[in-house]
Amino acid sequence: MKLINYFIILSILFINAALSKENPPFKNILVLNKPKVYKEIIFQDIDGNKIDLKKINSNEIYILNFWATWCAPCKEEMPSLDKLHAKDGIFVFPINLEDKNLKKINKFYKNLNIRNLNTFFDDELKLIKAFSIRGVPTTIIFNKNKDEIARITGSVDFLDGKFINWLSSIK
Repeated sequence: MKLINYFIILSILFINAALSKENPPFKNILVLNKPKVYKEIIFQDIDGNKIDLKKINSNEIYILNFWATWCAPCKEEMPSLDKLHAKDGIFVFPINLEDKNLKKINKFYKNLNIRNLNTFFDDELKLIKAFSIRGVPTTIIFNKNKDEIARITGSVDFLDGKFINWLSSIK
């Protein structure tokens, strides 16, 4: 009898461990089995100042979203990304892949009523190469250690309840 009870308890523990992290809510989200570590993650702000994500001291989820003003799916998802950035514990870096054209970017943000996001750049396209970005939008999700834990290819609704719940489960 004790062996059966032991087996039942062990089974319950394994099932709980397997279900403790929710599966991603959308098919275009790839969750890594093991976080991918990068030596540095450097990009520029709108003034040309270098930002190294690895040197930011904070315990948040970090999202790098690679986008362009001509990209229709980018335009579709940007408002929900803007609102996601306003949530506690999540910091979004939208990285524009075009040549710096602040007039064009400001118009893009104004037309979409973007209020919370700043703009960042990958001028030398080092991140594009390091992350093997194949198209836009591409969103990379980093844990508090700034290690890649998931990647989204294509657009998603960042405010979808299923996405928010999933994101909360990986914090």
